[in-house]
Amino acid sequence: MTFSETYAAGECLKSPLVQRFARLIEPCSDATIQRMARESSALTRRHFGKTMRLFAPIYLSNECINSCSYCGFSRENAILRVTLEIEETAREADHLVKEGYRNILLVAGEHPKFVSGDYLMRTMERLRPMVPSLSLEVAPMETEEYAPLVKAGADGLVVYQETYHAETYREMHLTGPKKDYAWRLDCPERAYAAGFRRIGIGALFGLWKWQEEALALAAHLEHLQKNCWKSQLTVSMPRLRPAAGEFQPRYILPDREFIQVMCALRICFPHVGIVLSTREMPELRDAVAPLGVTMMSAGSHTEPGGYTGQGKDKLHQTVRGKAQEPTGGERAEEQFAISDARTTAEVAARLRELGLEPVWKDWDPAILNAA
Repeated sequence: MTFSETYAAGECLKSPLVQRFARLIEPCSDATIQRMARESSALTRRHFGKTMRLFAPIYLSNECINSCSYCGFSRENAILRVTLEIEETAREADHLVKEGYRNILLVAGEHPKFVSGDYLMRTMERLRPMVPSLSLEVAPMETEEYAPLVKAGADGLVVYQETYHAETYREMHLTGPKKDYAWRLDCPERAYAAGFRRIGIGALFGLWKWQEEALALAAHLEHLQKNCWKSQLTVSMPRLRPAAGEFQPRYILPDREFIQVMCALRICFPHVGIVLSTREMPELRDAVAPLGVTMMSAGSHTEPGGYTGQGKDKLHQTVRGKAQEPTGGERAEEQFAISDARTTAEVAARLRELGLEPVWKDWDPAILNAA
């Protein structure tokens, strides 16, 4: 059974592991959270050492056919949009490689006219000689569509369910293919069947009650551990940030409970990578980095061409999905505002001060050839 089927039945929430996780995120004292933090840190050091894998996103396009109430890229928003040409993306990647990155996440809004399978294939083929590890965060696909991208060099796939609460999901996703709740929920399993080496999931905290989202996330992780065990799993718990459309979070996940959930994930899933993005403030990122985080972005831009200004001459505005004449402007609209604006070098230096080793490269396709 797929996860959408098991989750709809509700049985996965009754497993001993998920019940243990539920107890760990119940209201508790500061002393209990401190004990959890110590255990989480010890487990992280045991299974991952004192390392922190660094990555950066490249946004290929902010075109989108979905109407999502909370997203800056929603087709409803009248924003400046652009899709990078292959060579423009290569220049963005070259900039990141010179900063030290060897792990890059390619991100795009969901619009098949602009970000097709062929476009992604050509992008992968262009970047593969430059970047050892390339991951995708794009519109969900069929297994048969993913397989050529894996062959072209994509080793990771990231797909967040946004919210696991079905009613809220329907309310937040007004039009477009993203309306299909189960289709998105089962995307990691289709990606696994296609051969992705890394699979990342997450929930966007702020749309529904954080306790229920966290429980669903834990159940999803357990399902993937059992059924997609050949892939490395990562989990993320991004919190809503300001974006075009000015959507306001309906539910708040406070910092204290954010740390509690993160530690609970590490305690229950000691082998799963935990990802922390620049959505969070520098002080919080520094505080939780030694506790359980294993993968962190730095120096990020969440708009196409954000690193080198590529595509500025092709900026155009869309109004309810309809493109207007090119308007010019400073930059394309970002998906969301980041909170940690430190440079890559500053983040790496701070990690070293915390006793952690920034890891720029942990994979090379030559490993497969050697095998």
